[in-house]
Amino acid sequence: MAEETWNRLDGRAEAVVQAGRIGELHQHWHGAEARVQSAPFQLPPESAWFENRHREQDIISRAVQGHPVRCGPLVVALTGIGGIGKTALGYRVARGLADRYPDGVLCVDLDDLRRDGVVEVADAVGELLTGMGMSPEWLEKSLSGRTKQLWSRTRDKQMIVVVDNARFGTEVMSLLPASDRSLVIVTSQGALYDLEGTATVEVLLGPLALDDAVRLLGRLVDDPRLVAEPNAARDLAQGCGGLPAALQVAGQWVRKYRRRSLSRLVAELTAELHGKGIPMVEAVWDAAYAALDPEAGRLYRLLSQFPGPRIEEPAVAAMLGCDLAAAGDALEELERAGLLEGQGKGWRMHGLLRGHAERRARGKDPDGAERAGARRALIIWTRRQAARADLLAAGSRMTFAEIPEPAGTGVADIELDGKQGALRWLEAQRHALYRCVRLAFEDGLYEDAWALCEPLWTHFLDHPHYADITDAFRTGVDAADRTENLPAMVRMRCQLARPLWEQGQYEEAAECLRHALATSASLGESVAERKLKASVTEFQGLLKAETGDLAGAAVDFEASKAIHTEIGNAYGVLLQTYLLGRTALRGGQHQEAVELLREAHQAAKGQERERMMARTGLELGRALRLTGCPEEAHLLVMAALEGARRRGSQTDEVRILEELAELADMSGEADTAETHRTAARRIAAEYGAATGDAQSS
Repeated sequence: MAEETWNRLDGRAEAVVQAGRIGELHQHWHGAEARVQSAPFQLPPESAWFENRHREQDIISRAVQGHPVRCGPLVVALTGIGGIGKTALGYRVARGLADRYPDGVLCVDLDDLRRDGVVEVADAVGELLTGMGMSPEWLEKSLSGRTKQLWSRTRDKQMIVVVDNARFGTEVMSLLPASDRSLVIVTSQGALYDLEGTATVEVLLGPLALDDAVRLLGRLVDDPRLVAEPNAARDLAQGCGGLPAALQVAGQWVRKYRRRSLSRLVAELTAELHGKGIPMVEAVWDAAYAALDPEAGRLYRLLSQFPGPRIEEPAVAAMLGCDLAAAGDALEELERAGLLEGQGKGWRMHGLLRGHAERRARGKDPDGAERAGARRALIIWTRRQAARADLLAAGSRMTFAEIPEPAGTGVADIELDGKQGALRWLEAQRHALYRCVRLAFEDGLYEDAWALCEPLWTHFLDHPHYADITDAFRTGVDAADRTENLPAMVRMRCQLARPLWEQGQYEEAAECLRHALATSASLGESVAERKLKASVTEFQGLLKAETGDLAGAAVDFEASKAIHTEIGNAYGVLLQTYLLGRTALRGGQHQEAVELLREAHQAAKGQERERMMARTGLELGRALRLTGCPEEAHLLVMAALEGARRRGSQTDEVRILEELAELADMSGEADTAETHRTAARRIAAEYGAATGDAQSS
């Protein structure tokens, strides 16, 4: 939008800003001409349970109005103890100002990406980029590369970024958009002293005032006792310490006992307070927990162990060993008690309540047997679902773990809607999947740990979450070693090597492959074992090609091809022939590349492998162009373009368009060449870097 339009809108809103009401302020931008209907909006539905925070909203309103240009984005840091309502306020502010920021609202929860207290910031940047519409295949591998992509895509944008649960300013710096017309809202329990060089406004949230807490309690529970017994209502609100998270549980607890007087209920809490010496907040949660049915109470204790941030019925059924209906009943009871928050088709547990659930679990289950059994059931179920999704998404491929049998207790498998549905499930459940690898290893379930890694390979190829996959496969290597399963020991090391070398960690990748190659010498002579030996050799060749040793790579690909030929694996022969042709092309051996790639292309057609037909066709076309055969090259490249568009692969389409431009240049068709390059830049700008520079591979 033009600057004068914003000035006009700002003037209309000045009176509202003086009143300090962000919820009213946003209405004055509702009709802004530049609003982008397709802009991302990642905020959850607005909650009806919100009270006060007028002072904090006033501070933010004025900061937004007074933020100068050429000072970078405005950073609003909401700080305060857990359960104080930082996230709710951040969402409310973002929702209220969304119309002023027409390029969208993005959210990232750093706790979802935190492992052992550390956030992989590259994954957080990746979430923002994919939230803006970038396909995962376009993401740069490094943090610096992704940060530059974020800067490119946010230049001159007017957008809001909500960063939840930051612990350090350094976790936030790479998530800042480039535009000084953007707003970043950060929530943190402590002050972020290392947010250096940013225009930052810190807003400290304290507990709700007593009157506000009583009003919020009234919003949560429409109960005449709160009016009839005002002193008891005030005592209950005061006991909750002004924490919205505690007030929500207290409100639902009051609602459950409608026939008791409020004074009696509060007196019971007070007795707990004095008898056990615990804070009333803890007593409120204890009372809500004690009122649960036995199965809901067991689930509450077990959820402290749940591996993912989003809780869904099928996984809960696996933990409890029951059917979906019983799992749903238990979850709904926890939600009615205020101990879970509904989130679309799933639920989420507040961090404070997760801690309380863990304390109750230790008290009820001191030796941990109940929790260990539930974890094992969940790990086995997750392993089965991941293997099913992998089989549907990738088809039959080299794996060494059997798919576990159904639990046999009425626990249901998830429904997977074809290949794309399977891939979506793997991505949606990735936090739980990666955490289950670690849980299995910690519980001594070593076979389950490395078996869970196998379907993660398919997920990694489409969604390169490098920190997650590297940690998972390192764990998989350790787990395979503990079981002394030779094929798993070899395969885990090969699959760890690739993300390592893609991140530039070449020495560690090489060490993995040296160990894998040495271990593979002890494998037998079955077809599966020989195929694995060929795979190790192929991985070694890929690493050599990555580091520029093309001659060494060719030797490895030839050796791998020989094994595939001996065991009659036609696809293996095809793949190694393609790799040999591509290596020859990179090394300037154009005629040899033509011969190898022509052989690979014919094999791909014979095996009806569409993706390989396109890949071999493109490389063969490039080799033919370089050997002076543009007509044949053009036919092959055009066929590859049709295949890429049919598959919806934008990265392939860009590479093919660039090759078509080279062919047009060779034929003296400058206008046609520019048309192809313009189309490539347009696709790259839409799906990749906003600069329009396409990645090559």
